[in-house]
Amino acid sequence: MSRKADIENRFFDHKMETLPQDQIKILQVERLRKSIERMMRVPFFKEKFEAMKITPDSIQTVDDIRRLPFTTKNDFREHYPLGLLSVPKSEVIRFHGSSGTTGKPTFVAYNREDLDIWSGLVARFLVSGGLTPDQTCQISFGYGLFTGGFGLHYGIEKVGASIIPVAAGNTARQIMMLTDMEPETIIATPSYLLNIAEEVVAAGIDPKSLKLRFAHLGGEPWTEDIRTSIESQLPIYCFDNYGLSEVGGPGVSGECYMRDGMHFQEDCFIVECLNPDTLEPVPEGEVGELVITPLMRMAMPVCRYRTRDLARIMPGTCPCGRTGRRMTKLRGRSDDMLIIRGVNVFPTQIEIAMLSVPGTSPHYQIEVSRPGALDQIKLKVELMPEAFSDSMSVMQQFREQIAHAIYSSTGLHIQVELLAPKTLERFLGKAKRVIDTRKLQS
Repeated sequence: MSRKADIENRFFDHKMETLPQDQIKILQVERLRKSIERMMRVPFFKEKFEAMKITPDSIQTVDDIRRLPFTTKNDFREHYPLGLLSVPKSEVIRFHGSSGTTGKPTFVAYNREDLDIWSGLVARFLVSGGLTPDQTCQISFGYGLFTGGFGLHYGIEKVGASIIPVAAGNTARQIMMLTDMEPETIIATPSYLLNIAEEVVAAGIDPKSLKLRFAHLGGEPWTEDIRTSIESQLPIYCFDNYGLSEVGGPGVSGECYMRDGMHFQEDCFIVECLNPDTLEPVPEGEVGELVITPLMRMAMPVCRYRTRDLARIMPGTCPCGRTGRRMTKLRGRSDDMLIIRGVNVFPTQIEIAMLSVPGTSPHYQIEVSRPGALDQIKLKVELMPEAFSDSMSVMQQFREQIAHAIYSSTGLHIQVELLAPKTLERFLGKAKRVIDTRKLQS
């Protein structure tokens, strides 16, 4: 059964979206050389390039990108907050960031040209997924340091559609806006849209009475089963897109009306698919780690960013006419970072916050599940012998303190279960701190 959406095949930037592959590669080489020039203004990259004898002239073909060093999340952490900035801070007009293991974000910066390019990239996948200037779009993403809310906001404005910036949360208000303001498009995490869909039905509203037709979903991995579930409850088409803050935010790739893989915006990104252990290219069509080099980042350029995201680059071309290669949905991650309701969080981040509360022990386990539409996270933690109590009020105070410390660090509300000493299993080798029962199928 075809997953093709019954909509017109529209383009936002027809020239770039349909540029032949041979011309894309020529443009990539030209833009990569200029990006190296910008990176040479950053001491971190300048030192690496000089040690490796790399100059812009080192790039003669796209394959020469393999001569460049990798950039990792840890590089952003070690140069916190703005050590990777390539322009004076006075030229920056926006900062965004993602979660770090110590509670400090990894910052990314944008100058005016960055924001114009970024909003154009987002506009491309929005238009390919049904957005037109005459529509109203409800944004149910979180606003703030997270790139999703503002990234989609300015992409929608670029298309010319109107925006209801509801932001995430307050589901009753979300439903009120859907019924009263009648938006045709909604932006959300897939798990939150599932929750909204269930609440629409619970409120006695006929989903077919809504004007909603399209959803652009991101912020967390989701499966075809989730797409099917949402579309069985709401009469809409759901579209996937991909991006991450370190390479600029959403806009790296997105689905067209065929909904058979997300097209990379290859005029602005060079994407490699590598074996995460050997760092060699995987055979075409096999799962590997996506390594992304943004070509048009002005304020904070990076090269060969290791996303840790696992996916396949799909062989063949798409009937839509777009020439950018396509990626599958994410198959997981090559590291231990958890994505909970669109928030990136590391187990060590939870550990640090937990242990900041006197009386907690370093014996804990994190359980992640998806019993319904939304991800749930529970922390099981042992208290020190002197802290454990039969008093319900004392134990409740501990739960609240731990939950508050974790929320302050991660922005996540989690359930805390307090255990008596020596309750959790002990390990001779590496402790299994995380039990993730969510099923992220291909």
